[in-house]
Amino acid sequence: MRPLLVLAAACLLFTACAGCRSGKAHLSAPDCLLIEDGFGPPGNVPITVDVVAEGLEVPWGIAWLPGGDALVTERPGRIRLLRNFALHPTPVATVQIGDSAEGGLLGIAVHPAFERNRQFYVYVTHEAGQETENRVERWILSEDHQSATFERVLFGGIDASQYHNGGRLRFGPDGMLYVGTGDAREPDNAQNPDVPEGKLLRLTPEGDIPSDNPIPGKPAFLLGVRNTQGFDWKDPGTLYLTDHGPSGERMLRGHDEVSVVRKGDNLGWPTVYRCESGAGLLTPSLTWSNAAPPGGAALYTGNAIPEWKDSLLIGTLKSKHLHRVVFSRENPTQVAHHEVYLDNTHGRLRETIMGPDGHLYVTTSNCDGRGDCGPRKDLLLRVRR
Repeated sequence: MRPLLVLAAACLLFTACAGCRSGKAHLSAPDCLLIEDGFGPPGNVPITVDVVAEGLEVPWGIAWLPGGDALVTERPGRIRLLRNFALHPTPVATVQIGDSAEGGLLGIAVHPAFERNRQFYVYVTHEAGQETENRVERWILSEDHQSATFERVLFGGIDASQYHNGGRLRFGPDGMLYVGTGDAREPDNAQNPDVPEGKLLRLTPEGDIPSDNPIPGKPAFLLGVRNTQGFDWKDPGTLYLTDHGPSGERMLRGHDEVSVVRKGDNLGWPTVYRCESGAGLLTPSLTWSNAAPPGGAALYTGNAIPEWKDSLLIGTLKSKHLHRVVFSRENPTQVAHHEVYLDNTHGRLRETIMGPDGHLYVTTSNCDGRGDCGPRKDLLLRVRR
């Protein structure tokens, strides 16, 4: 049995974590599915995959614009325009990035009132004097969508490191901006509500802290996150969130997670992992012994593949597949079925997002130094019937 790890005392301030140090972690929570071997059975729903764009370099995020255009971030610092599923040859903007292996230009999101203000947001690793930080910036897109102007830093001071930078941005059904951060290789950050690392943050579109956040005056919406790169909404009050498991910290490895979360939850890193449970700590719904780890995640809301309706689709990196998760109707936090698609057919998969046409879109991440970056470089894929 591994040693009990001590949470930061500040976690007691968090609504969902009252009494979180009152007992030991326990294994094998009943609603958690632990996959000991491999990743899951092969999927049997027929699908077709189209390559709709190529020549990208580590495309990390996609933001769809009214009218069908999209902005695509490339981790080396370029924002690209996708129009009629063709890449515009000139970047919309080039963003200066700091030195970080997993950092750079990461997530992107479009303001809900984009048609009025043309505002969009990016998550970027930035050199700040002698330090490197992650921050959320707001930019203004030109009317023709072919250029953009930096407006301001919306939220800064998120510690950056070589690994565990998080980076996903999404606007929620409530009109708030959600920001996934990593623990910056300091696991105890995840349990400290006074720092932004290891959290899912919730901000207003102006970068302020909403008055109804779980901890008054704090940006944290969730605690106990190691390095999330994917989340989406089941309904206005419930999210699906994927998180990376440990890769050697505190003698722990593997066990990436898929969780069903609500406001104020604590995902337990670094105190619990696998299918462990603990007082005030959320146990994942699905975890794999072998490292996946998950990239983006999207609830399938289209009709093109009716069997996938309301399933969670997750791109994975090391395991090089698209994972489908179906949750039980009777017990919404319990996995009823899960299966593997695109197994080692397109390499590492990063962003996973629904398009305005009702199809699922996935980017490859084969040019990130851990995959096979061929002559076509990274791809944008459409998954359809």
